[in-house]
Amino acid sequence: MRVAGRLGSVAAGLALILGALLPGVGPSAEAAETAETAEAPETAEAPETAENTAAAALPTSFQWRSGNILISPKSDATHNIAAVKDPTVVYAGGRWHVFASTANSNGAYSMVYLNFTDWSQAASAQHHYLDQTPIGAGYKAAPQVFYFAPQGLWYLVYQVGDNAAYSTTTNIANPASWSAPKRFYANGMPQIIRDNIGSGYWVDFWNVCDAAKCYLFSSDDNGHLYRSETTLANFPNGFTNTVIALQDSNKYRLWEAANIYKLQGSNQYLLLNEAIGGNGRRYFRSWTSTSLTGTWTPLADTESNPFARSNNVTFDGTPWTDDVSHGEMIRSGTDQTLTINPCRLQYLYQGLNPSATGNYNTLPWRLGLLTQTNSTC
Repeated sequence: MRVAGRLGSVAAGLALILGALLPGVGPSAEAAETAETAEAPETAEAPETAENTAAAALPTSFQWRSGNILISPKSDATHNIAAVKDPTVVYAGGRWHVFASTANSNGAYSMVYLNFTDWSQAASAQHHYLDQTPIGAGYKAAPQVFYFAPQGLWYLVYQVGDNAAYSTTTNIANPASWSAPKRFYANGMPQIIRDNIGSGYWVDFWNVCDAAKCYLFSSDDNGHLYRSETTLANFPNGFTNTVIALQDSNKYRLWEAANIYKLQGSNQYLLLNEAIGGNGRRYFRSWTSTSLTGTWTPLADTESNPFARSNNVTFDGTPWTDDVSHGEMIRSGTDQTLTINPCRLQYLYQGLNPSATGNYNTLPWRLGLLTQTNSTC
């Protein structure tokens, strides 16, 4: 997710939206705690038990299916929306909760929230614009949502142009309940990022925690993935010790939009990072590690063997995008560990009409869903 005001035509469309989920796909309503309470939500129902997934390994190559566009912009009297992008999603209280960036016809960014019980309802769900809440107007983008169990609070993490920020609530279903933004980095951009960002942008903040610490990852559109840390007890304060977690001499191969997840039933983590291919289109590379601070081992990380790219996605009908861009994996739970079921990979992503051109900030991004078709489980 680039900072507002950055221009340029990018053929990269984030698209690959794997149409609505089939009946029975996705966590059951019975398995989630109500979204209206501050109690820790239960893990959404998964098709495999932890015992079964413990032995499950991710494949070394991936195949996906995608349907048509699920979520498109909805303008109103005060919001002339050109794009909806950068989604984050959780399942709680029997509903899917989606937060995303919006870009208006002038290229100005804000955020939107919607919820629904079934993906077939996503297109008709009401859009709640978060600039009408205590989050406020002005540049806000690239949200990430999770439930921080130690505090009994939902957190929404997002970028505000010069920093990472967060808001909290006890009720994810009430968009008006989010608190005003607070910044993570009291002293602004860490020095190591200043030293390496070049002409890039500090974007796409992603928080994930283990049993002892929380780690805030970020990108710079210049070939670097950064990681800061704080203790679980001190979160959301005290992020420090910022380091380069991963880098590439070709900045387009390690561009932005990183996701990091815990694999259910194992000690492994999965890292996804958006790249721009030789054809100018967006796709995702992947790595694994046994620690959030460990070495990241390539999994499917090339244009010929990507995690998700137009060449390993089969569309239902005519492909509507050549890009698979900034998105979020469907998680098996909601908490700060960001756990996913390796037997049931689905990815909510942004895509783009291949013929679209113009200013990056007004390109007509839409949201779709990918479902893995070659699970090893």
